[in-house]
Amino acid sequence: RRVHGGSVEVYGKKKTATAVAHVKSGKGLLKINGRPVQHMEPKPLQQKIWEPIYIIGQEYLNTLDIRVRVKGGGTVSRIYAIRQAIAKSVVAYVQKFVDESMKKELKDRLLHYDRNLLVADPRRCEPKKFGGRGARARFQKSYR
Repeated sequence: RRVHGGSVEVYGKKKTATAVAHVKSGKGLLKINGRPVQHMEPKPLQQKIWEPIYIIGQEYLNTLDIRVRVKGGGTVSRIYAIRQAIAKSVVAYVQKFVDESMKKELKDRLLHYDRNLLVADPRRCEPKKFGGRGARARFQKSYR
């Protein structure tokens, strides 16, 4: 977490996707890689990006500008990294520039809804080993 003059920069991760959210006071802007959320693909998963915004409250987020840069990973893991970065950045902004009690209440609401909004998922792809097709699968054994 990095803090600049009146703004906070926080990252969210899922598998190999990394999203960095930059939050400052503003007029309710939400951009992902310089484009509005409506342009994110796939369309059915756009709802996942809006989840932290619905939980935090649209009226509060109308006072903040959120810009997210995301790279790496696939489409689904990018969306999960974005939603985590948004949630974590707003909590960090509230802690830094508003007050601790509101941060605690906000954090509790987000954790109650989905723990992955604030806590990164540690699962990673296991590397392939010799003697088989994948990480755990082995070639069939033959006795004759």
